[in-house]
Amino acid sequence: MKTYALTVTCRSERGIVAAIANYLADAMCNITDSAQFDDKETGNFFMRVSFETEGEADLTSLSEGFAKTAQTFGMDYDFHDEAVKMKVVIMVSRFGHCLNDLLYRWRIGALPIDIVAVISNHMDYQKVVVNNDIPFHCIKVTPENKPDAEARIMAVVEEAGADLIVLARYMQILSDDMCQKMSGRIINIHHSFLPSFKGANPYKQAYQRGVKLIGATSHYVTADLDEGPIIEQDIVRVTHAQSPNDYVSLGRDVESQVLARAIHAHIHRRVFLNGNKTVVFPASPGSYASERMG
Repeated sequence: MKTYALTVTCRSERGIVAAIANYLADAMCNITDSAQFDDKETGNFFMRVSFETEGEADLTSLSEGFAKTAQTFGMDYDFHDEAVKMKVVIMVSRFGHCLNDLLYRWRIGALPIDIVAVISNHMDYQKVVVNNDIPFHCIKVTPENKPDAEARIMAVVEEAGADLIVLARYMQILSDDMCQKMSGRIINIHHSFLPSFKGANPYKQAYQRGVKLIGATSHYVTADLDEGPIIEQDIVRVTHAQSPNDYVSLGRDVESQVLARAIHAHIHRRVFLNGNKTVVFPASPGSYASERMG
C-alpha cells in the first residue's frame, strides 16, 4: 500500500469533512491520520489527511476524481506522495551550527529531504558539504553585484528543481523580487528575545540587560525583514550565572532545533498560510522516526 497526504483549504462550510472522508472511502483508501482547523475569525477551513490506498489509485486518478468534490466547496487542494522527498537548497554564511545539524538529521533519515545544493557567500563549509556528496556553490554577494548574485542563486535553485530554500543563518537580505518569486518556499531562522535586540551582538545585548529567556523563531521569508508568518518557536532559560558565551552557545542550540522542526513541518505539508499567520498541524505518527541511528 502507498501512503498519501491530502491538503485542503477553503471557506468553512457544513459537510466538508464528511465529503472528504466519503470520497476517500469510495476510492478504497484508509485514513490513518487527520487534522483540521476552522478559523472562526477569518471563516477559513484547513485540513490535512494521511491515508493508505488499498486499490489501484495513484496521485493523478485521486486528484482528478476529487475535482468534483473540491468544486462543490471551492477548495484549493493537493495530493502528495509521502514517499517522495522534497528537494531543498540550504544557504549559509559563516555560522555553521544550523547547517551541521541539518546535515546530521538528513544523514540519519530524521529529516527526510533531498538536499540538492548548498549555497554560501563564503568558502568555510565547502569541505563538509562536498564530503557529504552535495553540490556546493560559493556565490559572493556585494552591494555592487547583488542582482547578479541573486540571479545565480535562482539559477541553482531552478536547475536543481528545488521546492524549498532554507536560510541556515544566511546573513544576506534577499530582494523583494526573490521573496515574492519564492513566496511560501523560503524558511529562515533568527534569535528572538524579550525585549528585542537588533544589530550587532544581540546575545551580548541580552546578557547586559539580564535577559532570562533566549529564544529562536523560524518563519517564512517575506519582503518585511524577519516579519514573515511564523512556523516554529522555542526558548531556553538562562540565569545570572551564565556568561555572554553561554548565551551564544545556548542560542545556537535552540536555533538548530527550531529550524529543523519548522522544516519537518513544511516538508510533511503540515503548514498552511493563513494571512499573516500559519496553521501548523501536529506530526503524523511515525513521521519523526529515523531510518537509522548514528
